[in-house]
Amino acid sequence: MPRYTLKVEYHGASFAGWQRQKEHPSVQGVIEAALTKLEPRAHKIVAAGRTDAGVHALAQVAHCDLAKEWDAYRLSEALNFHMKGARVAIVDCARVDDDFHARFSALERRYLFRLINRRAPLTNDRGLAWHIKRNLDLDAMQAGADRLLGRHDFTTFRSTICQAESPIKTLDELRIEKHAIANGTEYRFHVRARSFLHNQVRSFVGTLERVGAGTWTPDDVTRALEARDRAACGPVCSPDGLYLAGVTYPTDPFA
Repeated sequence: MPRYTLKVEYHGASFAGWQRQKEHPSVQGVIEAALTKLEPRAHKIVAAGRTDAGVHALAQVAHCDLAKEWDAYRLSEALNFHMKGARVAIVDCARVDDDFHARFSALERRYLFRLINRRAPLTNDRGLAWHIKRNLDLDAMQAGADRLLGRHDFTTFRSTICQAESPIKTLDELRIEKHAIANGTEYRFHVRARSFLHNQVRSFVGTLERVGAGTWTPDDVTRALEARDRAACGPVCSPDGLYLAGVTYPTDPFA
């Protein structure tokens, strides 16, 4: 059966997450339902990572196996047609070798988190960014973020329901940018690693926001990391600002 990879963009507010669920809408369920319109049978697609409820994607990657050969462009167009009304889009599609696996072939995942600092409520960015009213210190947040880089036991920043076999991960990048926007400031957290624990990025950002607000210091981040205790974590922030921004493979399947 020919294998195809899909680059998927979605607005997570409409979904209970990526993974198919019986009683709640999911991104996987929407795409598999569209595939059934093209080839009437049960379909199962595999993603590079399972995003949680409310989390968005700019470039999720998934693969599927189909019964017949499709032109990649026509396949993406057909899927988008059958997903009209859902906040999901196939932005690229390619035929790949049978040994390509969206999850296991990936070398790294990249996440973006958007935090907007302003007094007024969010309107256009509501649901697309975490809204904070208090001013934040970028340099302090970056100093705290630097304490998390490298290979560590991230138990403190791991959800209690995380199913990963080990809390030990290597964090390759946690870089924060500050951008002036109309009536406020946007902070963008760029996070990169081979793989992540459940709620890890949201735990990072929630903790670093405490540093930026002045209630924590960078040394407190180190102490929390070394505690290896979920209770030592700062608050877990809203999923609104979190985006799966990209996935890297040995060879770009969409090149």
